[in-house]
Order: sequence, then structure tokens, then C-alpha cells
Amino acid sequence: MKLKRFFRKPVVTYTFLAIQILLFVLMTFDGGSTNVATLIKYGAKFNPYIVLGEWWRLITPMFLHIGFIHLLMNSVILYYLGEQLEGMFGHLRFASIYLLSGIAGNLASFAFSDALSAGASTALFGLFGSTVMLGQTFKYNPAVQQMAKSFSVLIILNIVFGLFSSSIDLAGHLGGLLGGFLISTAISVPNPVSQWRNTRLLYGGLFGVMVIVLAYLGYLNTPIPFSGI
Repeated sequence: MKLKRFFRKPVVTYTFLAIQILLFVLMTFDGGSTNVATLIKYGAKFNPYIVLGEWWRLITPMFLHIGFIHLLMNSVILYYLGEQLEGMFGHLRFASIYLLSGIAGNLASFAFSDALSAGASTALFGLFGSTVMLGQTFKYNPAVQQMAKSFSVLIILNIVFGLFSSSIDLAGHLGGLLGGFLISTAISVPNPVSQWRNTRLLYGGLFGVMVIVLAYLGYLNTPIPFSGI
């Protein structure tokens, strides 16, 4: 019974929070979380290393943060979203949406930005995208509709703010948003009838195409560095 009660809690959210806090502490004592060399060492998105084969840098950046305020803001958002969404999607689907949309966002950043980047924002925007999907799926559920509207306002505000701030990786945010919408539709639409199965296949296919195109563009736009770099 205790185990069942434990798994009713957003354990995936707690796990992701613990990972990013632990990594922040490690970076703080290993040169600092704002130090470029430390960020690269721990796995920040760094295009030249990605084209050299370090594709894991499309995953690790979503657990790294640049400065305490960055960590605090993203941790609060993750906790708030996770409390609401993990119970709706289930642990495995929630984790899949978070990780896959984060990868999509980092690929978009890889494709359209050569800046060093890190942060959970790509994955968090994926969760925002999943709330849009929920709003479209549960059109007659007032609670879901209210949640979707609230997060839609946050999405718009964040995108507008990103347009006027050079420090925000807008490409990563938009990639995560679209990736989250596509992958949550592909794996989380609850109705099993054939119409929804076709929808899942379509959106899953679109997600796959998105990933391939962004990876190709990123590789195309990034000069291959010398082996000594």
C-alpha cells in the first residue's frame, strides 16, 4: 500500500528536480555554473561538439542551469507543471514527453543558434505544448480548458519576451513547444478508436520528420571544427 501511495505522487518530476539540483551543486563546486568551460564539461549544448558526435548534448542541457536564478525559476515551473500533468499523463508518458520535447527543443537550438545553451526550458515548453493538446482533446472539460487557457497565456508571454531578449534561446523554446504538442498527441491521446490511432501515427511521424530535419539543418549550419578544439 505504501508503494502504491508513493507512485501516486509525481515521482518523475521529483527525480528530474533532484537531478538538476545535484548537477547545479556539482558545477558550483567545479568552476561555477556560469563558467563556460564547466558548462561544456557537464554537457551544455555546444554545436561544434555535437557535429563531432556528442549527440548526448541534446539531452544533458535540459538538466543544467546557468546561475541560481535560472535554476530556481525552472525548478518552480517544473514542480508546478509536474504536479498537474504527471498525474494526467502517467509517469512513463510524462517522462517521455519531457525528454523527447526537450530533445526537439535542443535540436531546434542546434539548427538555428550557435550559442552555448543549457536549461530545462526546452522541455518545459514541451509540457506547455502538451497542455495545448489537452485543451484540444478535452474540449468539454471545464477544468482542462481553464488550464489550457492559462498556459496559453504563459506561452504567448514567454514567446513575446523571448523576441526582445538576446539571452533567451527562442528557437529552443519554440522547438520544445512544437515537439511537446506533437509527441504528447502521438503517445497520450486517450481514445483508442481507429481515428485516434491514425492521429497518433500522423503526429508521431511529424515528430520524427521534425527531429530529422532539425538535425540535418544543425549539421549543415555548423562548421566541422578541427579535431584539436
